[in-house]
Amino acid sequence: MQVKIQDWNIYYETMGEGNPVILLHGWLANLETMRPIAHSLSQNFKVYLVDIVGFGKSDLPEYPLNTNDFGDFLAELIKQLEIKNPILIGHSNGGRMIINAVGRGIVQPRKIVLMDSAGLVPKRKPKYYVKVGIFKTGKLFLNKLPDVGAIKKFKEKLLNHVGSADYKASAPVLRETMKKIVNEDMAHLLPNIKVPTLLIWGTNDTDTPISDAKKMENLIPDCGLVEYKNSGHFAYLQNIQNCNAVLNEFFKNDIL
Repeated sequence: MQVKIQDWNIYYETMGEGNPVILLHGWLANLETMRPIAHSLSQNFKVYLVDIVGFGKSDLPEYPLNTNDFGDFLAELIKQLEIKNPILIGHSNGGRMIINAVGRGIVQPRKIVLMDSAGLVPKRKPKYYVKVGIFKTGKLFLNKLPDVGAIKKFKEKLLNHVGSADYKASAPVLRETMKKIVNEDMAHLLPNIKVPTLLIWGTNDTDTPISDAKKMENLIPDCGLVEYKNSGHFAYLQNIQNCNAVLNEFFKNDIL
C-alpha cells in the first residue's frame, strides 16, 4: 500500500487488528528488518510497517532532510492514515524520529519503545576531529583543482578513510541528510516525553552506545531499560524471542 506524504510516495503494510502500533526501521534499512516484531505483535494489535522516506520502496527526498523533517514526516503519516494514539516502536534512526516528534509535542502516542536509538550526539575522541579536519582541508584543496580522474579517486580515498559505512553506502541526498542529523542533539526533548517508555539496547552497541541509553533513561520521566549482554546495534534481532516476550509484557494492558 502507498500513502502520499508531502510529494513522496510512502510504502507501508498492515498486519493484525487492535490498537495501532507503528514500526520504524533504522538507517539504510527497510520495513523487513521490523517484520519479526510485527509478526508477534499482530496477534493482538494492528501493526503498521513503514518504509521511511528515502528507504525501501518509498521515494527518495529531493533535498537533504533534518531531524525536524523526519519528525514532521511521522506526524503527517499518522494524520494521513487516521491513526489514533499509536504505540511507537523505532530502531536507530526510527527512534530518533520518535524522540523528535513526541518531544516537540506534534505526536501523542500511547507508549514508546526505543531500540538502540539514535538522537544524542556522540562524544568524540580527539583523533576523530583530527581526521575530520584533515578530510575537510583536503577536500577544500581538491575542489580548487581540475575535476579529472586521479583527483576524483583521491577524493574517494579521503571519503573512505573518514566516512562511516552507513555514510558511504547512502545515496548522495541521504549522505547530506546524515551529515545534518548526526549533529542534532535531542537530549533537551527527552524530558518532554511523558508516556511510558521502554529502551531496548545492546551492551556492545558501537553505533549508539549503552551510555546513550542510560542518559535517555535518566531524562525520560517514565522510562525503563532492557539491556542485552554481548549484543550490538541490532540487539532486538539478536534476541528476538526474548524481545517479543518483553514487548508483549510491556503492552499487555493495551490489548483490546
